[in-house]
Amino acid sequence: MNMHTCHTTLLCRGRLIDLSEPQVMGILNLTPDSFYDGGRHTLPESALRQTEIMLKAGAIFIDAGGASSRPGAEEVPVEAELSRVIPVIEAIVRCFPEAFISVDTWRAEVARAACEAGAGMVNDISAGRFDTAMYETLQTLGVPYVLMHMQGTPQTMQQDPHYQNVVNEVLEFFIGELEKLRSLGIKDIVLDPGFGFGKTVSQNFQLLDNLDIFEKVLGLPVLAGISRKSMICKVLKVSPENALNGTTALHMVALQRGARILRAHDVKEAVETIRLWECLRDIQSPESSEASKS
Repeated sequence: MNMHTCHTTLLCRGRLIDLSEPQVMGILNLTPDSFYDGGRHTLPESALRQTEIMLKAGAIFIDAGGASSRPGAEEVPVEAELSRVIPVIEAIVRCFPEAFISVDTWRAEVARAACEAGAGMVNDISAGRFDTAMYETLQTLGVPYVLMHMQGTPQTMQQDPHYQNVVNEVLEFFIGELEKLRSLGIKDIVLDPGFGFGKTVSQNFQLLDNLDIFEKVLGLPVLAGISRKSMICKVLKVSPENALNGTTALHMVALQRGARILRAHDVKEAVETIRLWECLRDIQSPESSEASKS
């Protein structure tokens, strides 16, 4: 099995993002029905306040989504998704021009409109499966792409997820999709194994424990999207509202397993976890040991 050096920079609207140090992607749900904070940020004013909070807490990316992908979520009409997302992206660009905005959508039409409004990254839960125009649209947009694995659809994914070996199958899926993307000249890609998207609790933890395999084999940065998800809630028997402590615990594990981006509802806590992990890493590295001796 070949091991690759990780490609740790992303070109986002003419600016380079360095992922050699892990970064936080703040979740901005613009939907009334998301599993954790649905309805809180549907108005542009509220969305802007939340964006300001996340940026001040240290988020590099703001991930704006106008269609819930929670298990069992109904499909949202494209007009509704556009009306939720585009005015907010335009407002963020006006108020916080330094922000890197990601659009969380599986629709090529929404991805294009969002990037025209100022977004600089596309985060697609479907890996191009739900909209066959997505990959070709990405080719023309020239923005980084978060490639996520999901078994089934949001309506069906948690009914009976089944794998022979979840880590191997997600890896094989990435290899196949990367071939398609690279044939179109799309190179700035982030891998998301899709925690909670067509996986049991056990399968989610197997992926977390082996998270480093994806970067080592494919040479691309990995995003961990585990914030307040059912893999935490089911084990601890808590609601998403009471899953921050569990999220922080698993964020540390994700960092230890090589995650470069933490996609989080709670940016301040995720940034603090990264700082503590960096202290631990620096103590463990031979370079820091030698420097401390001199």
